[in-house]
This record gives sequence, C-alpha cells and structure tokens, in this order.
Amino acid sequence: MPEVQKDLRSELDDIDERLIGLLVSDGRITNAELAARVGVAPSTAHARVQSLLARGVISGFTASLNQAKLGLKLQALIGVTLRVGARQASITEFADHARGFAEVVQVFFLGGVDDFMVHVAVADSSELRRFVVEHISGHPRVASTRTNIIFDYHRSAVVESFS
Repeated sequence: MPEVQKDLRSELDDIDERLIGLLVSDGRITNAELAARVGVAPSTAHARVQSLLARGVISGFTASLNQAKLGLKLQALIGVTLRVGARQASITEFADHARGFAEVVQVFFLGGVDDFMVHVAVADSSELRRFVVEHISGHPRVASTRTNIIFDYHRSAVVESFS
C-alpha cells in the first residue's frame, strides 16, 4: 500500500507559522534575529526550526539566483504535449530528459492541455529557439510545444515537489 503523507498544517501553531514566514522571506536570517522577531528565546526558535526540518515542513534552504546577472536575460515557459501511446514510459523518459539541461530552471508535470511545462532561462531569443528545436521539439516523445516568453514574475516561496 502506498505511504500516505500526513498533513501537518493542523499541528502548526502561530509561532511555527511566523517562523516559516520569516524563513521564506529570508533564509539567511540569524537565529537570534528570528527569535527576536517572533518574541521567543533563541533556544526556542532553534528547537522549533529543527522540529520543522525534522517533520519535513521545511525541506531545505536554497539560494535564489538573478538569472539576468548571469547573462540569462530571457526566460520562457515551454508547454509540451507528448505523443499518444506508452504514456508512462514517455512521461518518465521526457521528465528525465528535460531535467538534464543547464537552461532548465523548473519542470512541471501537469494535468490539462499540456503534459509538461518547462521553465528555461537563456541568453536571448536565438538561444531559446535553438534549445526548443534541438532539445524539446526534437525529442522523439514530443508531439507539440508552445513557447511563452516571461516578461516578469513574482515568487512567494519555493515549494517542494508533490512526489
């Protein structure tokens, strides 16, 4: 029987929620600052954060990159529809394929019109075209693609995958 993951939201109190909010805003905040902003002792803040990590509520800490500062000034979302037939093999194969490129920021497996949404960051439109043609549209399991340029976006938090 598959393992059912427990929903921990009901176990979080106001202090946990405030700690999470502060850490999402600034993952580099010191424990002393975290404790002061929440109004608890540093030892309490530390114990609470360790508990959130142990329970899997906080899955880790990551750096957010400014892609434009790295010369990757164009971002796009590529909607991908796979060919009909051997769906599970196609899904697994394409997901592994898409994750293997440095240009790929995120890969989403979807229910809806598209099977996947691939978020990429590249230098310019010619590099985007090359990437889509060579690595996405050219994949034998891909039936069609739709590319959308990202002008601007807002990210509230980094969310771990559902699997």
